[in-house]
Amino acid sequence: MAQKAAVKELTFAWQGSDKRGAKVKGEMTGKSIAMVKAELRRQGIKPTKVAKKSTFFSGVKGKKITAKDIAIFSRQLATMMSSGVPLVQSFDIISQGVDNPNMKKLLVTIKSDIEAGATLHEALQKHPLLFDELFCNLVHAGEQAGILETLLNKIANYKERIEELKGKIKKALFYPTAIMVVALVVTAILLVYVVPQFEDLFKNFGGALPAFTQMVIGLSEFMQDWWWLIFGAIGGVVTLLIQAKRRSQKFNHALDRMVLKLPIIGSIVNKAAIARYARTLSTMFAAGVPLVEAMTSVAGAAGNAVYTEAILRMRDDIATGRQLQLSMRDTGMFPAMVVQMVAIGEESGNIDAMLGKVADFYEEEVNNDVDSMSSLLEPLIMAVLGVLVGGLVVAMYLPIFKLGAIV
Repeated sequence: MAQKAAVKELTFAWQGSDKRGAKVKGEMTGKSIAMVKAELRRQGIKPTKVAKKSTFFSGVKGKKITAKDIAIFSRQLATMMSSGVPLVQSFDIISQGVDNPNMKKLLVTIKSDIEAGATLHEALQKHPLLFDELFCNLVHAGEQAGILETLLNKIANYKERIEELKGKIKKALFYPTAIMVVALVVTAILLVYVVPQFEDLFKNFGGALPAFTQMVIGLSEFMQDWWWLIFGAIGGVVTLLIQAKRRSQKFNHALDRMVLKLPIIGSIVNKAAIARYARTLSTMFAAGVPLVEAMTSVAGAAGNAVYTEAILRMRDDIATGRQLQLSMRDTGMFPAMVVQMVAIGEESGNIDAMLGKVADFYEEEVNNDVDSMSSLLEPLIMAVLGVLVGGLVVAMYLPIFKLGAIV
């Protein structure tokens, strides 16, 4: 077990090139070189060299840096810069208030690069798994236009909105999973520990047990004999699905397409993808990033492989001179209202504001749908558990009722 734990903590230094062919490098934890290469390819990076290193956060124990940590950092840096605090000093102040040692070391590393003469976006580009292409492009645009403080505020607003939206989606997907897990655990506990107690009691009755009771006892005996196979199979399937999601683009595409077609959840995921598309493109437009260039970043931020593929097709259409609204309509992925709002924005030259309104509307829709689903699922959880527990209780007491009727 100790050896396995050590493998999980291996850190690899890597070099490669991004989608534009620019050279990038960084460090990443993983179980093996092959898995690190697979993860880098999934992030859109073509690795040229991957080598084991002691650890990126050498000897430092701490939590993994999450997207939420980056969102908080974005808001803190935006606040510092807007208040007139110099960039290097801002990093000093922020790093002093960070509890996560890994995040603290990241901030110190970026600050050192800036002190060595790198611009902020150049320092951030050295960590592409934490600061994506969209983040770096917006910072670069702010530096070039001399409005870094303004763009940092837009980035902070964007990151906060996107993380809030991600939280809503996770909540929407968590509830059905929670129902299944709780139902399985409660049923397994009753079958393995409770039903056998009644079985011993029934042996003294001497008569034939009701069919329902016999079925439950048979299921209990199967669980007691083969519980390791059942849970092993469940664990194996889950592991297989996780590995397939990490390694196979076709599987990811099929899974994302299936999720979009699910009742209730599919509607929420669709609306969330549209909200992320509109919010990201609005932010890029407001920063003055060219449309074709912006669409690449927007595709990566869509959060769903089906929408990502559609947005990349739109980018290719726009590169030939086609209007955004026409490209959106041809994909069949966007409601008529969204296409019409974009058309009005293109005609009025105020497309970023229109996209912002679309994002606001769909973010609110996602929020309402998730709350409605939560309200619906709470009694459903109780009903499912009630049926399972009640069914087992009835099965165990049927012989007692039968015996009482005979007496």
